[in-house]
Amino acid sequence: MEPRTVPRRRPRSLRARLTVVNVALLALGIALAVAASLMGLRHFFLDSIDRQLATTRDSLRSSQITLEQLESLRGLGIALDELSPRDSGLLPHSDVLFVALGRPGEAVRVAGWEPTGRQRLLASSINAPRRLVGSGRLVDVRLAGEPHRATATTLDDGTTVLLAASTQIVHTNIHKALKFDLALGAVLLTLLAVVTLVGARHQLRPLEDMVSTASAIAEGDLARRVPSSRHPATEVEQLRTALNSMLHQVESAYRTRERSAEQLRRFVADASHELRTPLSAIHGYLQLFERSMLTGPDERDRAWSRITSEVERMHRLVDELLVLARLDQRPELRLRNVDLCALVRDAAADLRAQQPERPVAVRADGVLLVHADESGLRQVLGNLVSNVRAHTPAGAPVELSVERVDGVVTVVVADRGPGLAERDAARVFDRFFRAGGGAGSGLGLAIVRGVAEAHGGGVAVRGRSGGGLAVEVSLPAEPVRD
Repeated sequence: MEPRTVPRRRPRSLRARLTVVNVALLALGIALAVAASLMGLRHFFLDSIDRQLATTRDSLRSSQITLEQLESLRGLGIALDELSPRDSGLLPHSDVLFVALGRPGEAVRVAGWEPTGRQRLLASSINAPRRLVGSGRLVDVRLAGEPHRATATTLDDGTTVLLAASTQIVHTNIHKALKFDLALGAVLLTLLAVVTLVGARHQLRPLEDMVSTASAIAEGDLARRVPSSRHPATEVEQLRTALNSMLHQVESAYRTRERSAEQLRRFVADASHELRTPLSAIHGYLQLFERSMLTGPDERDRAWSRITSEVERMHRLVDELLVLARLDQRPELRLRNVDLCALVRDAAADLRAQQPERPVAVRADGVLLVHADESGLRQVLGNLVSNVRAHTPAGAPVELSVERVDGVVTVVVADRGPGLAERDAARVFDRFFRAGGGAGSGLGLAIVRGVAEAHGGGVAVRGRSGGGLAVEVSLPAEPVRD
């Protein structure tokens, strides 16, 4: 059975990861710095001891002194006291340990002093004194557990002499320096961890705000935005700006979709309601015909006339719905040069023919060419004139005018009728809206707005002083194309 591996747990938060990385990097830097400094310190101290031993060794070699001469120099006892203490049972405290070797390689007396225990240990620690003399190297030896540096030379009579100096103080100082560096490094790592946590918390607070904002938006608060921090980093501020811009676009798209869905539901409901009335009337009269309940010719003629009227009403309604559907799909317009003044004069002539008693004024002299779809503009003018005819008294004056100002062509149809209430003026371009529940399908002005917007223009209504209403259709006055 294979042992189950336990997954490693890693820091989950970005702050923790940044802290771990910073602390690890600083720890590595401290370790390298401590290692380099301790190696340099050890090299400096050992180099000083090596120079001292080398100087002593070279002095003995160049003095051409023999072992017999050393033994006859009993007056040198005071000078050699530091090299060879009288008490052989204690470890000497001299800087340089001096020992002369006999033929078998054992320590011998020097200047009347018997070799001490440490001198004997030095003599027994060097396996090949002659080879050491030939190489001139300095080697590491341990005497009674204490580290030393040792070298060898020969006197003028061929006697081998060993020289050694303790390096215990070097190791002690290096150990103390190591403990101090480790303590200081631990303090620095702790301070760095605290500073990194605090700094990362401050710098990453905008990211936390973004997470909070995203969560709020997921719960339905589409108006929520990422607040600006007091001292933002450039990258974080760019991310905040981009995210807020994206959220604004998302909110706009969502609002637009909701509004479109609501308009579609209302449109379907209104269209169903508008079509239900003529269909019910037609169905009722057809049932009367089917059951032979219309006996007289007058009754049959009146019923057939009502059926024809409702069919025509339904036909007009379907045509207008098809027009709106095509406008919603942004159709490609059949653009060509159109004399807008001529279209206005034709609409005024149609109104005079339909209502001879209505005063009609026209301010559309000359020729004003625009690059537009002629059938669409004729439908716009026809719908505006039909609204005037349907919603104003037959004797109310009407004025149709065209003007061009600063690259914009404006067509105005103004009447002296009852006008619109303020609440109705805000909805007059909504589909199936009829002010005061009047006649018509409620699609005329919606078509006017759709055609104007398809041409890159717009439409607006305003009241007139003294009563009445003016509808203004604005179109871009593009250069006339050949």
